[in-house]
Amino acid sequence: MTSRWTGFHSPLAAGIDMFLAHKRALGYQVRTTESVLRLLDRFLVEQHVEKIEAITPAVIGAFLSSRPRPAPRSFNHLLGIVTRMFEWLIQRDFVSRSPMQTQPRRTTASRLPFLFDPPTARRLLDAAGALPDTRNTPCRGLTYRTIFALLYALGLRVGEVARLRMKDVDLPRQLLVVRKTKFAKSRLTPFGPRIGRLIADYLDLWMVRPRIGPSIADLPIFSFRKGQPVSPGTISTIFHELVCQLALPVPDGTRPPCVHSLRHSFAVGTLLRWYRNGTDPGSRLLQLSTFMGHVNPRSTAVYLTITTDLLTEASQRFERWVEPLLHKVTP
Repeated sequence: MTSRWTGFHSPLAAGIDMFLAHKRALGYQVRTTESVLRLLDRFLVEQHVEKIEAITPAVIGAFLSSRPRPAPRSFNHLLGIVTRMFEWLIQRDFVSRSPMQTQPRRTTASRLPFLFDPPTARRLLDAAGALPDTRNTPCRGLTYRTIFALLYALGLRVGEVARLRMKDVDLPRQLLVVRKTKFAKSRLTPFGPRIGRLIADYLDLWMVRPRIGPSIADLPIFSFRKGQPVSPGTISTIFHELVCQLALPVPDGTRPPCVHSLRHSFAVGTLLRWYRNGTDPGSRLLQLSTFMGHVNPRSTAVYLTITTDLLTEASQRFERWVEPLLHKVTP
């Protein structure tokens, strides 16, 4: 039986509380950070560390060793949270020095994300639309086809799609209100006429289905029973079932498709369209970052996998740019 949480009790207790409050005030969701710092706090209590001065590099090293993280990325994530907290505490003069001396582990080259091109995305949507209804899941095909279309065409996170409510859809202005995003912010996401028709067709069918709840505006758009939204885990499960059914080829060095691949595909596809229609991607990256709900373009850059098509378009653009210069210097 898990013991009830009663707060932080180590010498860092007040500092941890201040650090978490600071992160929350900036709009960050700190569930993972708080979980890691709870582990550190409990470790310090169990080791009878009673003063901040007693938190030495050896103590922190022992804590890190007590949390087996074979994967370098997982270990570095744990290390990073504790390091950032101590750096913040030093800036506030809560501690005089950082006990963090452990170096991050070297990570090997990770595999590239699987990217859906338009033909492959259409195959996925067609397969989703063909899903048969069951007794507990009416309109199953159209529901999942609409979900996957929004993920691919608008680059939404799966949790954002699952949380959409009727009041979040503005068909006349072609807007979605995306609430409770990763950084506890809301944003407006515009969509084009094709997505507008898809949403309208789905909602036309939605309106003739029996609904339970005090207000239609507050009901989830994607729901099969009891007014509860379809869960992100269920969406992911259906996605993997369809991918297995389609037997999509996975190139060497590429991760198998996951539902988050649709968001990656949106970002890369947007960049490719900009290259092809002559738009300068550098001048639009901030707009893409805002559209995807990122706090800065650096977060968006993680999604911009370099593909053969992107390299080809970038190379052709460079050749067009440099050709007049070459004519000027040619005797």
